[in-house]
Amino acid sequence: MSSLVQALVNALNLGGLYALYALGVAMIFGILRLVNFAHSSLIMAGGYTMVFTDGLPLVLRLVITVAVCVGLSVLLELVAFRGVRSAAPETMLVTSFAVSMVLASLAESLFGQLPKSTDVDPIFRESWTFGSVYLPKINVVTIAVVVLLIGGLGLFLTRTPAGLRMRAAAEDFATARLMGVRADRVISLAFAISGVLAAAAAVLLLGANGSVTPTFGFNAVLFGLIAAVVGGLSSLPGAVLGGFVLGATSQLLQELLPVGLAPFRDALLFAAVFGLLVVRPQGLISSRQGVRV
Repeated sequence: MSSLVQALVNALNLGGLYALYALGVAMIFGILRLVNFAHSSLIMAGGYTMVFTDGLPLVLRLVITVAVCVGLSVLLELVAFRGVRSAAPETMLVTSFAVSMVLASLAESLFGQLPKSTDVDPIFRESWTFGSVYLPKINVVTIAVVVLLIGGLGLFLTRTPAGLRMRAAAEDFATARLMGVRADRVISLAFAISGVLAAAAAVLLLGANGSVTPTFGFNAVLFGLIAAVVGGLSSLPGAVLGGFVLGATSQLLQELLPVGLAPFRDALLFAAVFGLLVVRPQGLISSRQGVRV
């Protein structure tokens, strides 16, 4: 029984992280139909910001990290993506990948390849023990942050005029523009929100790993993209669902696989994703279900 509880706790933590990554990817795809690999650079920038603000009060470090990620995200939209907005999807995809590579190379030149470490907060190293169940406090923080962000984003999209404009743009961008929705503002706002999500992901990842490298956010975006595709790439609820499904499946494989097969967990996980997409290519929630961005 205790092992089941432990696995459930770990699955919720991992699923929450994957859902956070997937939201950052789905937020931009919902409006621009762009798989934004540059989201990994935002997570990396957030990680380095936390490192180089070490010594400041935690609240101030968090505010600076969010400001850096949001500012960089909006700047990338203005400089890199606005000019290719009307281009073919392949052009935007290559652009996002190129931006990610450029920023990773820049970080490597400035900060080196070796990891930079910092202590986010002592609470991230502490844990509770309930019998044989081990509960790191960072897991509780992760789940709480993810729930707050998902809930806040849901309220924003359904209860505010700006959120309604974003949903309209996601449903039919051309028609929304004809009805008076200002495209530049809506897209900049979507990038700003993705910056907030990237900052949260950076803090939680850094709290768990303790160090940052130029490729800090790459795996996060990879798993976020997979989770978003599993749930339904054009659906924010689908991205969240996909994140938790992917996290739960990964944890289930870790618990059930024999020791000899444990190194192949990710390979088996991706094979399961492939099988799901063969049967249901639109993901768990199709674009006609739920609320798209």
